[in-house]
Amino acid sequence: MSSPALLLEQILRDVPRRYRLPQEAAASALPRLHANPATALALVIEQAREAMAHGGAPDAALKPRFVESLAAMITEAMHADSGDRAFQAMVLRHRATQVREFASLSAQADQDRRQIHAAVNAIAHPAKQQRALEAWQREALARLHSSASVAHDEAHYAGLHETARNLLDLPELAKGSDFERALEDLRDSPGLARLCRLEALAPDPLVQQYISMLDAYGPRPGTPAAVAQGRASQRRGAAVEALALQALEALAQRLNAAQEHSHAYRVVSSMRVPASIPGTHERAKTEWDVVLLERLHAKTFDIVPVWNVRLLVEAKASVESATTDLPRLMRGLRLLAHAEENAVYAFETQQGPVRLHGASLRAQGIDESGLSKTVLYCCDAPAEGASRMLNAASRMQLLSAPASIEYASAQWDGQHADPEILGAVWQQLTQSPRWHAVLNQYSMLRLVRELMVHPDDLMATIRDASECAPGSAPGSQQYTANERPC
Repeated sequence: MSSPALLLEQILRDVPRRYRLPQEAAASALPRLHANPATALALVIEQAREAMAHGGAPDAALKPRFVESLAAMITEAMHADSGDRAFQAMVLRHRATQVREFASLSAQADQDRRQIHAAVNAIAHPAKQQRALEAWQREALARLHSSASVAHDEAHYAGLHETARNLLDLPELAKGSDFERALEDLRDSPGLARLCRLEALAPDPLVQQYISMLDAYGPRPGTPAAVAQGRASQRRGAAVEALALQALEALAQRLNAAQEHSHAYRVVSSMRVPASIPGTHERAKTEWDVVLLERLHAKTFDIVPVWNVRLLVEAKASVESATTDLPRLMRGLRLLAHAEENAVYAFETQQGPVRLHGASLRAQGIDESGLSKTVLYCCDAPAEGASRMLNAASRMQLLSAPASIEYASAQWDGQHADPEILGAVWQQLTQSPRWHAVLNQYSMLRLVRELMVHPDDLMATIRDASECAPGSAPGSQQYTANERPC
């Protein structure tokens, strides 16, 4: 009977990595440099990073290639029919003061709405209406509450402002009363003023064009379409997580079958990191989707067993979401590494609390060789849909650089746009710490895809391993699920 540890190592080694990228970016897509500006940028940036990683300066020839590719990507994004509406909206915001004001007010509109409706409820909640002793006051409170409801449903906050102003003119209203002061605070509220200004700006033709661009890009936050999209995304993520859980449960069964103690391995999901682990929890992954655990001292029969972490799995519906997640995952691993070696920590999971040994938490590696043995991203997206070499966040940071916006703005006016101004972006990329994520984006993307497996491939590899004779590990070669020999 083969060792479960060796069997786990074999399965992780043999599972096909259909999302894998070439190790050397420069050799991967040179014939396509002029066909795909984003790919060309990714390759140039990676070549610059490699030179800098070895202590040198980027080759002088890389800068003009970068400028040319960035200019082409901007031109592509500005195309009237097939361009990037989010970027075009950004350029319009740069060009028009009323659009900038509208965007700024929109960014805090939800908070302003919540504050205004809390203020109205504090004055005119239906329960307060019932407690009012005089008919005129009950009518005034009802008018105010109704006006706030209309403002919320129809975005008519100017009407709410007018209602508050009219109520202040009522002859029955006692001067200096709490009711008068509350109405004055509402009427003069900066939040209500901002919402009224937002409504006043909305009919402007350029603002309407801006809204149209945002709507074409996708539903705006807070809209019913955005809520529906969010729910669909949650369902999609839950489905991938269920596939990952199913695959790891099959893996645990296979590992248990490979040795004499049938309950040495188990799987938990939604494993939450306790506050008792020292270190920075902020911006770190503190909940792990699916985790394979091995019982410490499996031959003993402790009433409350202690477990070691053997594999951490994150379920993602797309390569893009995993790429965005990687920095948080790395911070999560560094957090686990702060565990005390001989301590036992209680983690809450979907299956109930589990006690984990600190030494196994500390052992979760953050270098590439260590990650490949302890972390997987599970994704069921088609591999052909994962070919983007410049991730969305890096692309948007390049497009939103001030020089890029200026270049695009000149194109908007039909003027000659001088690509040389984009040299400022190259300088920032190669010198500013703020651009570190963009400079390293290809190496991070390559690492994410190296860690990523399809649940079907993982299940097939587990099944094939169970059908192979003990000791017949196929070595370090990579096979498809149907080709792996026994």
